[in-house]
Amino acid sequence: MIPFRLLAFCLLGVVTMFATGCAGKAGMAKTQGSSEERPAADQPLAQAPSSRPETPPDEPLDPFAKAGEGADEEYDPWEPVNTNIFEFNRKVDRFVLKPVAKGYNFVVPDMVQVGVSNIFTNLRFAPRFLNNVFQGKVKGAGIEMGRFLINSTVGLAGFFDPAKHIDLVTPEEDMGQTLGFYGVKPGPYLVLPFLPPFTVRDFIGYVGDVFLNPINWLVVPIIEVNNVPSVIAHKNRMTSSIIQTGSRVGEIVNERSRNLEKYQGVEEATLDLYAAVRNAYLQKRAQAIRE
Repeated sequence: MIPFRLLAFCLLGVVTMFATGCAGKAGMAKTQGSSEERPAADQPLAQAPSSRPETPPDEPLDPFAKAGEGADEEYDPWEPVNTNIFEFNRKVDRFVLKPVAKGYNFVVPDMVQVGVSNIFTNLRFAPRFLNNVFQGKVKGAGIEMGRFLINSTVGLAGFFDPAKHIDLVTPEEDMGQTLGFYGVKPGPYLVLPFLPPFTVRDFIGYVGDVFLNPINWLVVPIIEVNNVPSVIAHKNRMTSSIIQTGSRVGEIVNERSRNLEKYQGVEEATLDLYAAVRNAYLQKRAQAIRE
């Protein structure tokens, strides 16, 4: 039995990325081991050249590029609804998430914030590893395994990232990229409450990654299967819900705190934030699948 809590977790789970979505996803695809750098919105915003058929892997993604430049052609048939939901998400960020993140940033040192981010990245090892395997990326899977073993031991449960210092890094892989690797089309662009930008394919991939993470089955279960044991018993659903929700909220606030100034700069520099976020997201996903 898979309870309704799974859907609730999905809605809470990706608000971490929602902060990035609200502020604008400008920047290169994140590479494992770069957690001491700011996420995508930290990258400088580049002016779009007059003609650019494809975005090279080492070129920053440009949220101001015209649709179709450096990415698959945009498909946004739900734009009126998407725009309204996008504005709702921005208000949640402005009036709730941002003030909380400011207080958190005042109290928690930067080094601790980086360490917290590293821990959450380390906990999501399994989906990244499996998606490398699904795509036949043996080297990437090996690097992910090596990173997890080193950071979980020498790095004190992932708080530090010593694997990065020996150049043990690889691009992140997720189920959305795996579906794209096998030819699944992106489908319409999609914006949902409390969530980051998606295409239909990437949203399906996100849900798939929830299932691929054994923590959600065997440690703090939000996915319950008969005769599959877990560290926290299935009957203790309230305990699982509190831990899952608390950890997710903590990750959300931590990531938003790390990007306060950069997100503010992106919003102030952009006239049409919705279009900028959409174009940057589609460029980033197209580049990630090409890699």
